[in-house]
Amino acid sequence: MKTDWDAAAFAQRIRELTVRMVSRSGSSHVGSALSLADIVAVLYAEIAHVDPRDPGLPERDRVILSKGHACSIIYAALAARGFIAEEELDEYAQPGSRLLAHISHRVPGVEFSTGSLGHGLPFGVGKANAARLSAQPWHTFVLLGDGEMDEGSNWESLLFAAHARLSNLTAVIDANNLQSLTTVGETLGLEPLPDKLRAFGADVVEGDGHDLEFLREALRPAADAQRFDRGPRVVIARTIKGKGVSYMENSVAWHYKSPNPQELDQALAEIGGGRA
Repeated sequence: MKTDWDAAAFAQRIRELTVRMVSRSGSSHVGSALSLADIVAVLYAEIAHVDPRDPGLPERDRVILSKGHACSIIYAALAARGFIAEEELDEYAQPGSRLLAHISHRVPGVEFSTGSLGHGLPFGVGKANAARLSAQPWHTFVLLGDGEMDEGSNWESLLFAAHARLSNLTAVIDANNLQSLTTVGETLGLEPLPDKLRAFGADVVEGDGHDLEFLREALRPAADAQRFDRGPRVVIARTIKGKGVSYMENSVAWHYKSPNPQELDQALAEIGGGRA
């Protein structure tokens, strides 16, 4: 559902909201959230058929964050779109808040709670298959991390999605090449990832995960998505962890660190969000 938002402005706004809420709460995973920002911006500003006035709309697209630790960027997007009040972001990761530090389905607009990795794609395949079997129009988007592709459940899900020719499913791999402690390559090598995904029957596209034009083309569902002649699409979005804040970019430390007040001021200045 197209909105009045320009995706670039939306990305700037959700980056600002994210660094503020992570700094305020002293929580983690800001780098993981920022690498997803442009993908989330294109989805929520231009592509996904979702309606804040009716979060449970039956024909809504299903957007599932499998790397649930990066939830701050989704909460920011939901606030920017009006699913929740921006003031509620002040409660992020606080005791008693529904804005948990791993994504929670108790928040309007969130389809599925995740945290342990490797669960979002199996759930999304089920949603896409349900839409196919019941002739429903919704498209399912699943956002994963590249480190998360270590999980065997993702590959089992792709096997089934290709077998069932689920062309109404798009999986987006946020490929920033860093996971919790070091690089993806040093943890468990995935490359050549495009070739492996194609061998599993996926329709693979690969590009710059901060290029809005690439993302628009890659994420736009095909008009024939309900037909049985294509498999699932997998978008390998090559991204930069911490994108938009110079001292966070490509630094594994920002998987867990939280910006202090001085670091927050610098982050906001670089993003264009004023001062804390």
